[in-house]
Amino acid sequence: METLRAALPYELGRTSYSSYGWSSLYPVYVRGEAYLAAHQGKEAAAEFQKILDHRGIVLNEPIGALGLLQLRRAYVMHGDTAKARADYQDFLTLWKDADPDIPVLKQTQAEYAKLK
Repeated sequence: METLRAALPYELGRTSYSSYGWSSLYPVYVRGEAYLAAHQGKEAAAEFQKILDHRGIVLNEPIGALGLLQLRRAYVMHGDTAKARADYQDFLTLWKDADPDIPVLKQTQAEYAKLK
């Protein structure tokens, strides 16, 4: 966690790595994943919310959609199932035209069914 905190001052900065010149908030996503792995749902939710708050930086990077999903998982872990339930619906609406055999979509549908 300490290593991932080192990126905090730079996570919204520009980089020459991306063709758009942005970092795409990957350090934020990885930090959120680390908090989920440590069962710290509240902290994980705060990290994934940063991704949603800065969609203009994320653009069409996969962490935009996956950050949305992980935020819901963090809410469940934190015990906020009412918010997670509503937000799972948002994710599934976003993916309504996706190939139904995509593993992450199938997993999300199963998770959502457990919350009903």
